[in-house]
Amino acid sequence: VWEGDAEASVSVWFFEDGETVQNGALLGELMFEKTAVEVRAPGDGILRIKAPPEAVVHKGDVLALIE
Repeated sequence: VWEGDAEASVSVWFFEDGETVQNGALLGELMFEKTAVEVRAPGDGILRIKAPPEAVVHKGDVLALIE
């Protein structure tokens, strides 16, 4: 998804912090310069959002955790 030093912003989260999510659920979207990219759950658990909507993020940043 990430190329070079590109940055993105968190467009939206479709779940609230603390909600239960299932593997593959569409959690939110990142917006690169002209492209929206889906963020999906890598497993089942409780969503812990670390990057709020409109936050600017870079490669390697933690967007959210699944506990």
